[in-house]
Amino acid sequence: MPLKVAIQMDPIDAIDIEADSTFRIALEAQERGHQLFYYTPDKLAFQNGRVTARGWPVTVRNVKGDHFSIGDEVEVDLSEWDVVLLRQDPPFDMGYITTTHILQMIHPDTLVVNDPFWVRNYPEKLLVLRFPELIPPTTIARDLNTIRAFKEQHGDIILKPLYGNGGAGVFRLDPNDRNLTSLHELFTGLSREPLIAQKFLPDVSNGDKRIILIDGEAVGAINRVPQAGETRSNMHVGGRPEKIGLSDRDRHICDTIGPLLREKGQIFVGIDVIGDYLTEINLTSPTGIQELEKFDGTNTAERIWQVIEAKRAS
Repeated sequence: MPLKVAIQMDPIDAIDIEADSTFRIALEAQERGHQLFYYTPDKLAFQNGRVTARGWPVTVRNVKGDHFSIGDEVEVDLSEWDVVLLRQDPPFDMGYITTTHILQMIHPDTLVVNDPFWVRNYPEKLLVLRFPELIPPTTIARDLNTIRAFKEQHGDIILKPLYGNGGAGVFRLDPNDRNLTSLHELFTGLSREPLIAQKFLPDVSNGDKRIILIDGEAVGAINRVPQAGETRSNMHVGGRPEKIGLSDRDRHICDTIGPLLREKGQIFVGIDVIGDYLTEINLTSPTGIQELEKFDGTNTAERIWQVIEAKRAS
């Protein structure tokens, strides 16, 4: 049965259709006969007991430079829609958090993907703390002495904002580095949030693996290799995607976290694995499905819609 699908996302005109996961999911939905409506997060509202959005009926097509058409702007009551895709990119700030509160008011009668309650309560760098046996040595703190003690213990560390994204603000501090105090002053001067410190994993030179899970099951992976002289492997900062399979350790990690993701309504999830260690669980706006499809022929978008359609049917 065709579904009415609203997509909360960043401006559609600016996306790269050859890499954007939201575009691929929208294209698959359209091919399956579903009706699409698009709006940006600033157009979401709560009005007198109704959750509304101002946006546009949208048609997408896989044509670079001509990848969408929109109808006239209208205001819709999202409780009358079957599915809302929560797909805007971080930062995971109070604006993002507020949208999860508003969308939670219509879920699950309108199926919000991913479940906004758990998107809000399981930020990427915090959910991993539930699995200490899978992650590298990690400290989350704002106190300089706590972070300094962690560095003295492990020597070579990564320091980054707790709610950062896309590789922004990620620093490697090796045993000879003398910038911890200055970086702490910089970060704490910009926000009141803690920092996250992790032991540096030399295996990152071989790549940072992005594994895609759908409804708690691993469907495949891509490897993101950093540029020469770069610690960060995010594709936003020049990381190179390449084909890779799943190791036994990868499958163990997925088998361990998968049941929790399924239980909490996290249909589309991307996790990051360096060597043998889980480093992040991305619930907000995971990416990587187009690269996986190019390398392995795995149609992840099809699997996403099979799960959504089954949930709506039940």
